[in-house]
Amino acid sequence: LANLKVSATCVRVPVLTTHSLAVHAIFEKEVSRSVAQEVLRNAAGVELVDDPETYKFPTPAEVVGTDPTWVGRVRRSLDDPNAIELFVCGDNLRKGAALNTAQIAELVAAEF
Repeated sequence: LANLKVSATCVRVPVLTTHSLAVHAIFEKEVSRSVAQEVLRNAAGVELVDDPETYKFPTPAEVVGTDPTWVGRVRRSLDDPNAIELFVCGDNLRKGAALNTAQIAELVAAEF
């Protein structure tokens, strides 16, 4: 087991309205943690909270009642330089239902 590579994300929070994902994203070329963070920081509708030194990450309990999709724990994969791992959470009643409906309606209205 000396060569076993483990990248784990564990979040235990009793919540009723938040969806969470541990994401392993593979890209065509190598991507650094800082580049991934910059892209996420500038993405519309995304809030990046990612400071391991001060233990600042989004948690399902903290994002209840908010509209953005929250991202944290961004890190390079241990076994693939083209992969990034991250944790994503959001209030599914707001972003997953009501806000998405409004945003889709705005996009459709802008086209016609």
